[in-house]
Amino acid sequence: MLLDESSLSRHPHHRAYIASSMSAPSFPTFSGSAGGDKSSPLRPSPSSTSSSSVSRIHTTPSFAYNGRIALALVPAAAFLLDLGGAPVAVVLTVGLMVAYMLDSLRLKSAAFFAVWFSLVASQLAFFASASSSLAASSSFSSLPLTALALLLCAETNFLIGLWISLQFRWIQIENPSIVASLERLLFACIPVATPAIFTWAVVSALGMVNAAYYFLAFVCMSYWLYSLPRSSSFRSKHEPSTDSQILGPLESCIHTLYLIFAPVLFHVASHHSTALSSVSSICDLLLLFFIPFSFQLYASTRGALWWVSKDEFQIRRIRVVNGAVAMVFVVICLEVRVVFHSFSRYVHAPPPLNYLLVTVTMLGGAAAVGSYALGMVDDALSSAAFTALAVFVSGAGALVIGFPLLFIPLPLISGFYLARFFTKKSLPSYFAFVTLASLMISWFVVRNFWDLNIWMAGMDLKSFCKLILASAILAMAIPGLVLFPPKIRFLTELSLIGYALLLCYIEDRFFNYTSIYYFGFDDDVIYPSYMVVMTTILGFALIRRLASDHRIGPKAQWILTCLFSSKLAMLFISSKSVMWVSAVLLLAVSPPLLLYRDRLKGASKMKIWQGYAHACVVAISAWFCRETIFEALQWWNGMPPSDGLLLGSYILLTGIACIPIVALHFSHAQPAKRFLVLVVTMALLLILLQPPIPLSWAFRSNLIKAARQSSDDYSIYGFVVSRPAWPSWLLIATILLTLAAVTSIIPIKYIVELRAFYAVGVGITLGIYVCAEYFFQAVILYPLIVATIVCAFVFVVFTHFPSASSTRILPWVFALMVALLPVSYLMEGHLRAKNIVDDTEPDKFSTLLAIEGARMSLLGLYAMLFMLISLEIKFELATLMREKVFERGVAPNQFSHNVGFQPKLRLMQQRRASAAPAFTIKRLAAEASWMPAVGNVSTVLCFIICLIINMSLTGGSNRAIFFLAPILLLLNQDSDILASFGDRQRYFPVTFAISVFLLLNAIYRIWEEVWHGNAGWGLEIGGPGWFFAVKNAALIVLTLPNHILFNRFMWDYVKQTDSMLLLTMPLNLPSIIITDILTVRILGFLGVSYSLGQYLISRRIRMAGMKYI
Repeated sequence: MLLDESSLSRHPHHRAYIASSMSAPSFPTFSGSAGGDKSSPLRPSPSSTSSSSVSRIHTTPSFAYNGRIALALVPAAAFLLDLGGAPVAVVLTVGLMVAYMLDSLRLKSAAFFAVWFSLVASQLAFFASASSSLAASSSFSSLPLTALALLLCAETNFLIGLWISLQFRWIQIENPSIVASLERLLFACIPVATPAIFTWAVVSALGMVNAAYYFLAFVCMSYWLYSLPRSSSFRSKHEPSTDSQILGPLESCIHTLYLIFAPVLFHVASHHSTALSSVSSICDLLLLFFIPFSFQLYASTRGALWWVSKDEFQIRRIRVVNGAVAMVFVVICLEVRVVFHSFSRYVHAPPPLNYLLVTVTMLGGAAAVGSYALGMVDDALSSAAFTALAVFVSGAGALVIGFPLLFIPLPLISGFYLARFFTKKSLPSYFAFVTLASLMISWFVVRNFWDLNIWMAGMDLKSFCKLILASAILAMAIPGLVLFPPKIRFLTELSLIGYALLLCYIEDRFFNYTSIYYFGFDDDVIYPSYMVVMTTILGFALIRRLASDHRIGPKAQWILTCLFSSKLAMLFISSKSVMWVSAVLLLAVSPPLLLYRDRLKGASKMKIWQGYAHACVVAISAWFCRETIFEALQWWNGMPPSDGLLLGSYILLTGIACIPIVALHFSHAQPAKRFLVLVVTMALLLILLQPPIPLSWAFRSNLIKAARQSSDDYSIYGFVVSRPAWPSWLLIATILLTLAAVTSIIPIKYIVELRAFYAVGVGITLGIYVCAEYFFQAVILYPLIVATIVCAFVFVVFTHFPSASSTRILPWVFALMVALLPVSYLMEGHLRAKNIVDDTEPDKFSTLLAIEGARMSLLGLYAMLFMLISLEIKFELATLMREKVFERGVAPNQFSHNVGFQPKLRLMQQRRASAAPAFTIKRLAAEASWMPAVGNVSTVLCFIICLIINMSLTGGSNRAIFFLAPILLLLNQDSDILASFGDRQRYFPVTFAISVFLLLNAIYRIWEEVWHGNAGWGLEIGGPGWFFAVKNAALIVLTLPNHILFNRFMWDYVKQTDSMLLLTMPLNLPSIIITDILTVRILGFLGVSYSLGQYLISRRIRMAGMKYI
């Protein structure tokens, strides 16, 4: 159970817990709110249960600005990680893993220092990997710049360490003054360091031309996020407002100076040779100074100048006077850098009247906007002045663009109505302004662009002008429609949806149809990717604001969210129809997420017929995406995908799209979950196996047909020999039937006849698949292999779900399966050996290789089946023993004293309730006493077959035994052979098999080295062969004592004396050092390991016994 501070305050009678490791960094969910994130939850721990701990939790706040800090440090960390490369990533990963393990061991201080050591080590790795490349790419004169860059990276790394330190709860509790200082240091350094890091990243991608403006944008964002007055997370609310703030006057002053002067100084430093070379360069300097200066004055409305004066009237005077001066410079510089530089062709007034009219228009418009934004239009006189200024600016702007003098009253009247709307809040005035402004915009577009013969973005310019006019008129009308009463809110929603559709269409044409056929310019990108991202973000912000103000309903919000989200698909997939099919798919997938979230909790939020309807709509919408899926798969594979891959991808997309329906609205319906699992599994199987699909015409389209009928496929991809793929359908059917039975979609648990048909059917399908896929040349073995697999499935199914007569039949089924092994093995070699008498030597050799390969495949199949049977018997016997203990067992009141046993008790009760009522445990124990013996035979056969395969394929690999010996853990205690074998001796077969195998393998290696075939032993007294055999045999004998002692210990767990272990362990050292055979050296290492393991296990048993006493 997780408890946070609010839950503790609401439930004071509950017992409060501190985290089991208070050093655990707790990163809360990201929140973009200005107030920061809530306190992270606390994990329960029995280490702190006193009332003082409770009070300390209540009185110690947590860091409340994790989301705000993450906005700066997470992207900076990602950039530094990419810059440092693999060495930094490896060092940081290892260090954080060590810190996590220390935290799991509840070593809070060690975890804290491990985090800092990992950051320091990663910084040293960064210096080693990045400094050389930076120095190599720089000249001798730029070495100071390289040093500054490395210092900036180190500072950012230090800030990341400070942020992580604030996540350690025990530091917040034990050192509240330190965490307050760390918080202040973070907010003081981030606005200085992170803008430079972000500018570095952007310049690396876009170049150095506009670097100063990028830096200006990041500095303004950082100032707004971190430099405005905010209350500290660790100060009391009862302190004065100035004392509880994070930053002091000194930091605020430094941030202000950095905001105003850093961009212009950066521009001078990076463009010092051309900083004063022209009027445009001088305007750049002025803009880089006065734009952040104006931003600082606007930020003063949020308290940014609190350190200058506390008098609001004085701050207002500073804001108005300095804002007016800054506005004049900004407007004049924008005229030079933007209007007369890029739009001079649209200025039709002759000089010097054009400069005067443009200045009046821009300066007057800026003055009107600024005065209204500052609240200076608040009486009749100021309203009249505002109206006159608006009329005057509108007329001047009309003269600048060459509006006919005969129609000059139109812009004047338009400006008047716009001013009247702002002063009188009159909606008719606003729509009158929209009507007149639409006429003027239409005149401007028709005059300048209508008759141009340009083909752009896949359409002629005239069609594009129509779209621009429609979107502009809708954009001007929407603010007025938003102010309509709620009864006619549908007009606003329809206008917003229409505007979103127009915007999506225009961006789709510009982004996906980027060829321009004009004066020989082809394939010119006229709409960059960042414009798509920017319009999408602005659209989301607009939707959120209108929805929060209840200006639009949930259905309109749903449609708009899907339309704006679908634009992002263009950035990742190059298909020309990807945006529209993504919109259709999002409209089908998102209703369970967006349209049903206001329903009551606890009941089903969606009715059953609605769920089916939504699933059908999702399937249809995914079908519309088939061409996009085809293009994406073709791009990924480099060639057209197969029909199976295409169908599997379609089904997978449909299944994933249906997850919100099942997870949010039918989480209580088990059939829905099971069917969804079947759908996703079938999709994955189709993708992996890619079987032939006879009905692939359902996915045909012109695009797919053109890709499949390409004439140069063979010249590009080559000729691929096709093989029959129909057996893959059998494997798919087998897996789906098995999954359906496991999830109880097929009720084999309760119907014996259905159980039998299921076992035989699955066995036949899997048997035919194995025969057709791996034994296609041995047709005579088909009935034997199919019969073997059917026997295995019948045995497993009826062992797991026994019937009244299955316990008497299953031993004969297993015996038949074992009898088929030698028959199949001998028949495979005997039948083919008859046909190689008259063959040539190469044909005989290839036939013998085929026989050997088929025999190994046959043995591998039997090993797998025996392993499956052993696992099933082991599981059933363990379950039977638990249920017997439960029946004998423990009174209900005894369970109440053991809280940890209650989940197991509930699990047993559920299993007993779901078991088939036709067969009891006592009857199974009486009639199925053969199960342990059958399990042991199956385990031994599996182990022997695996050893044979190991000897045949690898020549007796030493490493293989360590993977094969754990098979013997499936042995059981029976009433005949292994009567004394119990749970205490379960590891003895494993260690004994490893020791015996390595011993025999070592002896075989000596035999192989000294035996020379028909020539005899070749051993001479005193010769090299004799010396080799005697030396390695003696070394083998030296390793035997530890192996014998450890295997005996694994059987009876009788403690040996320490002196015995100390005397026998050094005997393995000669085998490790001077042997010539690797197997003997492994025996020596294993003997040392056995000795140490025996000592540690004995010591642990002794300590446990002492604790018990």
